[in-house]
Amino acid sequence: MALKFNLMFPMRAVKHYREWIGDGSLGEVAKYCEDAGFDGFSMSEHPYPDREWLANGGHHAFDPFVSLAIAAEATKDIRLITYLMVVGYRSPYLGAKAVASLDLLSGGRVTLGLGAGYLESEFDALRADYKSRGKLFDEGIDAMRATWRGDEHDGPAFGVTGHVALPLPLTDGGPPIWIGGNSKAARRRVIEKADGWMPIAQKAEMAAITKTPPLEDIEALGTQISAQNKLRAETGRSDIDVSFVPFESGVLRKGGAAEFVAAVGPELAAYEDAGVTWITIEPTSRSFSDFKTDLAVMSEGLVNRPAGRA
Repeated sequence: MALKFNLMFPMRAVKHYREWIGDGSLGEVAKYCEDAGFDGFSMSEHPYPDREWLANGGHHAFDPFVSLAIAAEATKDIRLITYLMVVGYRSPYLGAKAVASLDLLSGGRVTLGLGAGYLESEFDALRADYKSRGKLFDEGIDAMRATWRGDEHDGPAFGVTGHVALPLPLTDGGPPIWIGGNSKAARRRVIEKADGWMPIAQKAEMAAITKTPPLEDIEALGTQISAQNKLRAETGRSDIDVSFVPFESGVLRKGGAAEFVAAVGPELAAYEDAGVTWITIEPTSRSFSDFKTDLAVMSEGLVNRPAGRA
C-alpha cells in the first residue's frame, strides 16, 4: 500500500489567524489540501495552555471538532484527523458525541488520534485529573467505543445505566483510533485498544526527560513498529497504521518547502519499508498565500511524485 499524506494545519497560524487567512477561509485551506492530493487534514488540541509553555515553543489550537467540521463541509474525500484529542480534557461521553456527530455528518471520514496529554497546567486549568489521566484514558476509550455501539459502559469512573446517545457514527463501531506517544503505556494501548500509532521523533536527551524510548532514525522506527505489529499478531490483531512526522521536518522549519521536499523525498521508501503508512506534515507557511505555494511544492515533490522517483 502506498504511503498516505496527512496535512496538519499550521498551528503557528492560529494566534494570528485573521492576518494569516486574509480573504480566505479554513474550508478553502482544507479544499486546497484535498485538491493537492493529501489524504488527511488534521488539527491539534490545546484549549487553554499556560503562558510559560507558549513562550517556550508551545502553540494555540482551534477546537478540533469545530474546525474539522468546517473542513468536512468544504471537502468530499479527505480524512478528518484529530492529531491529537486529549481524552482526559472532557467527559468521554461528550467526546463520543462530538466524534459520532462529525463522523456521521462527514460521511464516515473521521480518524481519531488520541493522547493522554502531558501539560499538567492545562489539566489544572480545565479542572481535569492529571494524576489519573492514564487510567481515565484507558477507560475513556472503552466508554466511547461502547457509546458508538449503542451500548452502555460498565466501569469504575464512567459507568452508566439507563442512557443512550444518538445518532451513532456512520462508521460501524466508531472511527479508527490512533494513539500518540512513545511511552510504554501508549504502546500498550496501540496493541490492545487501537488501530494505529503516532510515535514521536526524539533524541536520547529528550527521551531521558520523558522517560520514553529514544527515536532518532528510521532504523529505530522500523524496529519499534515491527515489535508493535508482532505483539498485535500474537493477540490476533492486524498490523497498525503508523503516522509519523518525518525526522527531516527540521529542514521545513529552517529552510522551507523546497528544501524539505529535497530532504525527505529520497527517504520515503525507507519510511514505507519501516512500516510507516502515513506521513504527517505541518507547514510553516506565514500566510495563506504562502501556504498555497508551499502546498504546490509538496504536492509535486512528495504527494504526487511519480512512482520510483528518487
